[in-house]
This record gives sequence, structure tokens and C-alpha cells, in this order.
Amino acid sequence: MSQEQAVSMDIAEAILDAFNAHDLDAIMEFFADDCSLDMPRGPDPWGQRFVGKAAVREGLATRFAGLPDVHYGDVRHWISGNMVVSEWLLTGTRADGVRVSVRGCDHYEFSGGKVVRKDAYWKLVEKP
Repeated sequence: MSQEQAVSMDIAEAILDAFNAHDLDAIMEFFADDCSLDMPRGPDPWGQRFVGKAAVREGLATRFAGLPDVHYGDVRHWISGNMVVSEWLLTGTRADGVRVSVRGCDHYEFSGGKVVRKDAYWKLVEKP
């Protein structure tokens, strides 16, 4: 197996553990310097894009600021070559007190053992 295909289930689980610990330093250890992040919401069809490690860190910090108790549970991971898909149930409470519970997934692309691209998707929850 080449280095490009050396992504393991342990890595996928460690990334999610770092997110659930709200540990930006630990999260960013998994990312390459030239990484990108596509958030589920934003002005473009791909949401909001952050490029470069500093910008990605800033983008991820907004998740913890907007949902201070965010947690990713009911997780399943799939790995194919240098790609990981993590499916989860995100729960948390917004700063205004509104509770959030939504299914979603992250698509990760790895190169050289580091995340070069994270693309996040959420279901749109509409209350009747």
C-alpha cells in the first residue's frame, strides 16, 4: 500500500476524538500546511472555503464558538484509498440557547499522511 493509501481507521477515530475534545491544536496536527476546509454553510455552492492551515484553524474555531458544547456521535467511518468519510450526528447548543441535532458527514482527502481537504455536509433540518 502506498503512502497515499495509508489512511487507517485509527486516524479517522483520532480526528473525531480531537473534535469531540474541542482541541484545535490536536485537530490541526492532522492537517497539512496547504489544506482546505469547505464548511456546510456559506455564500457559494460549496459553502464557505478556508485555504491554508491558519485559515482552516480559524474556520474550525467558529464551529466551537457557535456550538460551544458540540459533539459528534453515532459515528461511522469509511476508507477508500486516500479518502475517509465520517458520518455522524452533530448535537450541541447554539450561543442563543437553541439546541441543534443534525446528521452530517465529513469527506477527508489525505496526502503524505495529512489531511489536505475536509469537506463538511449537514442535513437541512426544517421544523414544522
